[in-house]
Amino acid sequence: MEPLIYEETTETPGVILDKENETFKIWGKSFPEETHKYYEPLLNWLDEYIQNPNNKTSFVFKMDYFNSASSTRILEMLYTLDKLYKAGNDVIIQWHYLEIDDDMVESGKEFSEMISAPVEFYPYTDDQNNS
Repeated sequence: MEPLIYEETTETPGVILDKENETFKIWGKSFPEETHKYYEPLLNWLDEYIQNPNNKTSFVFKMDYFNSASSTRILEMLYTLDKLYKAGNDVIIQWHYLEIDDDMVESGKEFSEMISAPVEFYPYTDDQNNS
């Protein structure tokens, strides 16, 4: 399975979906003009991945900001990971958020209540903000 890698831009998040290296990460800001078009390849990749997943999947979300359209797509990603978890696979979702960003931690908590897979929360400070 080929990795899916997107460079971070001012409007779109960085993405690494790499089964072979066991790296699953999305970070940065997300308010692309065409949200559906941006996230469709990510969702398709995840759908393919859950057909033959690794023994363990640890997925890192480290978002600085996302708009409501992106929120819907992120939730779709989480639902896909939740399918994998409900099928008996080892799945951990890591939600990293800027320590002073109440909105981002609240978003993570709301998402975590919508899925069964475990969500771990990791606050960081501005000086630790390296992707």
